[in-house]
Amino acid sequence: MARPNELPAGPPASIFDGLPMPPVAKTLGWSLRAIDPEAGTIEVGFTAGEAFVNPTGAVQGGFVAAMLDDTMGPAVFAMGKGEIFAPTLDLHVSFLKPARPGRFVGKAKVVSLGKSVAFLEGELFDADGELVAKSTATARVLPASALLSSQ
Repeated sequence: MARPNELPAGPPASIFDGLPMPPVAKTLGWSLRAIDPEAGTIEVGFTAGEAFVNPTGAVQGGFVAAMLDDTMGPAVFAMGKGEIFAPTLDLHVSFLKPARPGRFVGKAKVVSLGKSVAFLEGELFDADGELVAKSTATARVLPASALLSSQ
């Protein structure tokens, strides 16, 4: 298995192929590393540059939360075969250690996917494989076609 800071040989074929990358994903350096739609799991790579740091030199917590959110949301999208989109209703983040600029790996799992609500869990690891933050989220389940076609 690849270490968290190493990319797999190539991106896996997925529901995301052929979709335009959202601006927030570009900002966060989002890249798909692994995905299992049936299990509701995903692994995403991120890159946090110097523009993400606070006065202490650590990645500002809002960016850490955004990475976690941008790992959990795509897990729901993939599990729903691109037919559902799940805007976050509630996000709880536990910051476990300072996140320094560099590469990160987000891992997420859909704990429960209902008709109107999804429950999610996420973890963010630094380049050394150290856990820097954990999260849980509640998201509203909506038809993707209604939200994504209005852009």
